[in-house]
Amino acid sequence: MDGPGAEGARLPPARAGSRLCVRCGERKAALKRPKTLEQICRECFYIVFEDEIHQTIVENSLFKAGERVAIGASGGKDSTVLAHVLSELNCHHNYGLDLFLLSVDEGITGYRDDSLETVKRNEIQYGLPLKIASYKDLYGWTMDNIVKAIGLKNNCTFCGVFRRQALDRGAALLKADKIVTGHSADDIAETVLLNILRGDIARLSRCTFITTGEDGPIPRCKPFKYTYEKEIVIYPVYEISYIFISFFTTPTLFKIENGLIWLYHDPGIYSPNAYRGFAREFIKDLERMRPRAILDIIKSGENFRISTTRRMPEQGTCERCGYISSQKLCKACVLLDGLNRGLPKLGIGRTKAGAGAESDGKQRTKRSERNTSSLQGKHGNFDF
Repeated sequence: MDGPGAEGARLPPARAGSRLCVRCGERKAALKRPKTLEQICRECFYIVFEDEIHQTIVENSLFKAGERVAIGASGGKDSTVLAHVLSELNCHHNYGLDLFLLSVDEGITGYRDDSLETVKRNEIQYGLPLKIASYKDLYGWTMDNIVKAIGLKNNCTFCGVFRRQALDRGAALLKADKIVTGHSADDIAETVLLNILRGDIARLSRCTFITTGEDGPIPRCKPFKYTYEKEIVIYPVYEISYIFISFFTTPTLFKIENGLIWLYHDPGIYSPNAYRGFAREFIKDLERMRPRAILDIIKSGENFRISTTRRMPEQGTCERCGYISSQKLCKACVLLDGLNRGLPKLGIGRTKAGAGAESDGKQRTKRSERNTSSLQGKHGNFDF
């Protein structure tokens, strides 16, 4: 089963004559870790997987005892494994956290409504309270309606901007101190590459931070920053009596065949040609040649420095809704204003809000295309 969107992680059963686990030296190796290529047994895999995440949490001081932490839960593999692991570590290492599940309902019929059923099962499974923030309640629009207005070309802009703000608003309703998301090492490496290709120096300077938004109302943390996506998938697959994890998937996203786990990256029904998909395939090609390439890209992103002679955008607050923004109006308000006025393309492109939002949409789209074509622009330049 070969294809450009498939990526396999071998999961052979322990056989007579197979090698012993390099960790314990007692049990037969059951898999080769995608991250290190070590041959280890399934028991050691679980221990190492959880221990590495615990070390990431401790070394980066992600949490303080007594904090209320909202887990961004989509029902997919990353967020579901994150909820399970964080619940386990919270108990075993006595973090003293008050954990919640926080989901966003974008209003995508046949996709998000199904995955939310998985989140509701996780709520019962882990005994964690669940809050669902919906686009319909927050903005008066669903993604189904937005796509009817804007089409398939630019709908990702709306979904991404609205989702980020919806998570913050939902977390505020939960009175959360922090939000944790299931972004893996693969996701962060892709983002580094995307920001380089787009010449977005402002985002490149912070995309590898394990905690972001510390100057905003609710910081966000990424405990899976150094965790490979393949290992996140392997974690719930083995049938061990004390682990049962249920997550939402589709027949084309996750399949086991001939001792292999195949990952098919589903870009979403409204984003079949998302730009991130090209970066993802490139990252996977690099990983096949050199598994450590993912961590190397993250490390490179961490070592980027911005020229001190360049002025970076300053964070402020939106005059209309109070959300963090570097312009008079935040991106969500500009996009929502365009939808409500029957001008859905009003906020598309890299443009200034406020007075700029009233200018002609076509001119701003052309300006955006010119700006994104160069690696050096108003956001700064690279300093290696």
